[in-house]
Amino acid sequence: MLTALEVVEKYFLDVRAMILELAAFLDRYDRARAQAADSPPEDPRMELLYQALEVLVDRRATPNRVERLLMMFSDPAE
Repeated sequence: MLTALEVVEKYFLDVRAMILELAAFLDRYDRARAQAADSPPEDPRMELLYQALEVLVDRRATPNRVERLLMMFSDPAE
């Protein structure tokens, strides 16, 4: 098992890149919505993404974020 420091050293740059990609996606989405003449309704998938971000930033969350997110993104019909 890796130490906390080893986890940061091994994964920090990859995670930073993922966060930047997410920020770029959100910026593109916001710009596209702002340019739309008829202001389309918010896509429900976007609400799901914002809820997922709340799970990620909750420092008090127990280390089961992946499980919680998988449940959020799973098809309720299954």
